[in-house]
Amino acid sequence: MEAENGAVITKVGPDPIVPAELCDPESGRGMVAASIGSAPRIMTAMINALDLSPGMRVLEIGTGTGYNAAVLAYLLGEHSVISVEIDPEVADNARAALHRAGYRVEVITGDGEAGYPPGAPYDRIIVTAAAHTVPYAWVQQTRPGGVILVPWAPTVHPEPPLARFTVREDGTADGRFIGPGGFMPLNSQHLPPRVSHETEERWIKAGEPDYGRFGITVTADGQRVWLDSPDNPWEGG
Repeated sequence: MEAENGAVITKVGPDPIVPAELCDPESGRGMVAASIGSAPRIMTAMINALDLSPGMRVLEIGTGTGYNAAVLAYLLGEHSVISVEIDPEVADNARAALHRAGYRVEVITGDGEAGYPPGAPYDRIIVTAAAHTVPYAWVQQTRPGGVILVPWAPTVHPEPPLARFTVREDGTADGRFIGPGGFMPLNSQHLPPRVSHETEERWIKAGEPDYGRFGITVTADGQRVWLDSPDNPWEGG
């Protein structure tokens, strides 16, 4: 099944915000995408945004079909890439696909919100599911000067953007939103539909600011989304 942005839905499952008794796989009621193969053009833009160099180690959160992990392995070498996938069936399929393609990338079955401490520190972390809250584990597992790239939930801009953070020596991370990047949400970060509507209302009221005017700062104590300057917090980010 193909999504509107050219991505391919590879698995569906019950919507976690819908009561289980209302979900019906046969009719599709209460079912949402559980795994998506992102459109190659979107993954190309994300890989370009990582600004990769030889010798870098990369952690991918959300293996999906394994396509992106294969591209990273081609660019950096299979031993420089670790990918984490929460769905055991999807992880097994991706692992097999990668092996068939000749890439023995380490695919970990687990919750990517915890990162993967045994492989840390990483020079880059790329997330292939949308978040509205950055797990601090990702910051802790990234080298100072390293980059975290995260598709953002629709809490800042009506068209969900990509967030690109740089990790600092003091254990914080900050960065800007750099363009569109709609993805299905992380397993524990689903939002009710009304959030998109509320975000659009705030955005219109603020004069419809462009993606690049928004930024975010992440610390061990939490995160703060801002408009133009860290001194100007953005409600609901």
